[in-house]
Parts: sequence; structure tokens; C-alpha cells
Amino acid sequence: MLQSYYHETMTEAGCDEAGRGCFAGPVFAAAVILPKNFYHPLLNDSKQVPKDARYELRTIIEKEAVAFAVASIQSREIDKLNILWASVKAMHKAIDQLPVRPDMLLIDGNRFKKYKKVAHQCVVKGDGIYASIAAASILAKTYRDDHMIELHRKFPHYRWDSNKGYGTLEHREALKLHGVCKHHRMSFRLFQAPDPELFEEDPLYQPDNLPD
Repeated sequence: MLQSYYHETMTEAGCDEAGRGCFAGPVFAAAVILPKNFYHPLLNDSKQVPKDARYELRTIIEKEAVAFAVASIQSREIDKLNILWASVKAMHKAIDQLPVRPDMLLIDGNRFKKYKKVAHQCVVKGDGIYASIAAASILAKTYRDDHMIELHRKFPHYRWDSNKGYGTLEHREALKLHGVCKHHRMSFRLFQAPDPELFEEDPLYQPDNLPD
């Protein structure tokens, strides 16, 4: 069962990203402040939740959250910053948009750049430990998937509707045939087999083991 909070009396925002290991498209991040008593039996790390349940949870989270926000960083800026710090910047952007100012940030992962004067705690695999981080993972994942489906309509040959920009065999073959477009991350090794480290936080997207 997910933990409801890290500190009982603080207003906490859980933060997570989606799309860190992708060859194309933005990295998305979300920040979510949940009520202390929030519970839903389906809520978990988005990678462990079926597609339909993720969208069901998104509706519930957006309705019941004290506050939430989603932000993204585009591929060109990812190339300039590197994917780690682009992910952190996306989290900062999401936190900026929260209408309620948190006292504490719970960050999925082990690296973060301090946000203003707000305390933070990094939690490895935190999306499977704290409800607010899990909720952020659901929002980041579903918003990013929706965005990649929109991009697919303009660039159908890469099949981003199914691979969501990850470096699957299908995607790599399309790169050989059609080359890159403006949404590809040129700092990644696009024409080689994906670096396994890029998939560490997205194990379901190991080529070619794609979920719905």
C-alpha cells in the first residue's frame, strides 16, 4: 500500500517525469498535492498500471487533488541540458504552476536541483512508495502519451502512437528509412540499439516489449 505522506503536517507535492528514455518528443513532468487521506486501490507507479486504469486515475486525481500541474521540455532543450537536467527543469516548471505552494517536494529518483527555498526529499522508485509521486507519474505519463499521439498524426511513419517515441526496433527502422525530424533528440544514439541505462526507469519499454 502506498504511503500517504512523508511528513504528516507539511503540504507535500509529489513530482515525477515521463519520457526520459525516449528518442523523440518532450520529457513531461507533473507535480501533485493530494489530500492526506487520499486513497485509490488502483493508484501505483504508472508503469504498473494498465492504460485504461491510468486514464481513469487521471480523472480522479485531477478532481480530488488539492493542486496539480503538468509541464514539458522540448527535444532541442533536452539536447542542450541533457536529459537528467531537462527532467528536473520540467519538474520545476510544473511546481511553478501549482496554485498552492508546497512546503515539501517528494521527488522520484535520486537527483534534483533545489527549487527556491522549498525542502525536498529524493526517493528512489518513489512512484511505488508515495501516493503523491504515483499520482504525478500517472499525470506525466498520460499527458505525454496524448502528446505523442498528436505528433504521430503529423509524422505517422515513426509510429509514435504505439512506441511513444521510445527506441523500439520499429522506430529505429523508420529512422533508417526516413531520417530524423525536429522532434528527435539528437544527443541520443538514434541509429544504434538503445542504451539500457536509458530504460532503467521505463522497463516496460525495453525493445520491443510495449504495453498498451
